[in-house]
Amino acid sequence: MSLLHHTITRSRLAQLRAEEEASFRLTHPRSGEMATRAAASLHAGVPMSWMAHWASPHAVFLDSAEGAQVVDVDGNEYADLCLGDTGAMAGHAVPSVVTAVSERFARGATAMLPTEDAAWVGEELTRRFGPTAWQFTLSATDANRFAIRIAREITRRPKILVFNGCYHGTVDETFIALAEGGAGPRPGNVGPPVNPTATTRVVEFNAIEDLERELSEGDVACVLMEPALTNIGIVLPEPGFMEGLAAAAARHGTLLIIDETHTWSAGPGGCTARWGLRPDIVTIGKAIGGGIPAGAFGMSREVADRISACQDADLEDVGGVGGTLAGNALSLAAVRATLTGPLADSAWERTEQLATRFVEGVTRVIDRVQLPWHIVQLGCRAEYRFSPAPPRDGGESLRAADPELERFLHLHALNRGVLLTPFHNMALMCPSTTEAQVDRHTAVFEAALQTLAGDD
Repeated sequence: MSLLHHTITRSRLAQLRAEEEASFRLTHPRSGEMATRAAASLHAGVPMSWMAHWASPHAVFLDSAEGAQVVDVDGNEYADLCLGDTGAMAGHAVPSVVTAVSERFARGATAMLPTEDAAWVGEELTRRFGPTAWQFTLSATDANRFAIRIAREITRRPKILVFNGCYHGTVDETFIALAEGGAGPRPGNVGPPVNPTATTRVVEFNAIEDLERELSEGDVACVLMEPALTNIGIVLPEPGFMEGLAAAAARHGTLLIIDETHTWSAGPGGCTARWGLRPDIVTIGKAIGGGIPAGAFGMSREVADRISACQDADLEDVGGVGGTLAGNALSLAAVRATLTGPLADSAWERTEQLATRFVEGVTRVIDRVQLPWHIVQLGCRAEYRFSPAPPRDGGESLRAADPELERFLHLHALNRGVLLTPFHNMALMCPSTTEAQVDRHTAVFEAALQTLAGDD
């Protein structure tokens, strides 16, 4: 079988997608009823609008999730390789986390008072990532917002720098993109308070000379980055890029903030520990709570001392840092249980092996059908893209996208019991993922390509 990408006709793709949609409706009648009901009271018929962007004709309504398996209200079972887009990297309903959360909730969830769990988690995050002064939030978005504010406060500089194609949650300053005409608002940005060029500089990932040029302006408080781009497809740093970036930031008096929310897949201490990085601030969220909303940012001792010395900075009330539920007792009990249980250091050996198995399976299929596609792995995370070689930056990765083809592949997999992340072709492994689930994806992926080739 040979299936070169350019021979996939749009008309055949549309026909196959229509067939998959018809099949989906037959096997998801209860979800269809719930979607109709929800449309009367929920915008787009879902609790948050991005839930309407799965490849299916309407949302799949959840009944239960345990380990690496999801069951919908129609009784359909799925091998979950999405895992809440990293939020469930520990697995669903892990017994030790369920117990810890239940016991903590029975003794009070939030009282604006610290617990022993907070100190333990701070110590553990220091051991894993390096920074010695931690604060807790309810999301990585909040962690990034607060880290940016602290960087601006202590440097007295107005701008930040990000990389084209980045994603750091709903932080206003990060919704900027590069196009032929230069930098501007990222397409689709909803109600930007100002043109992001007023607050942000943007360069391509792996472009060290462009980074140097922008930092030399002297107005950048911090570089906010993932050590590998993930939301636009996995884009790894080229040899020497991270070292050059850190040196440039230090030379220009700019702080380095590393967002490990998705790149935690690289190991117990994320890319920061695996690659020996020394950022000024680390941010993280999603997976650390084992399903309970939680986030954190950790500062080096120097950064912590500098912000403490800012006598006019209101870190307790209306200064823009914090939140009543941030660092609550329930979240930190969940984080502690997650870090001692499903995402203890030992978890990554198995989950990375599973991701390698996923990569090997996809690679065999791609080679067999002679497709000019590739797959990239970052620890227990992997993603295939529609280009011969891995992109070196966000712009190249964006041009490698094919949303129509992607939606067909996702719906085809969904109809055969495999959940992939809806916004890209990411697969993530948790400690409960099995070899059989990985192999199910390989078989389903090959069947999809056979169908596209007309060999069905």
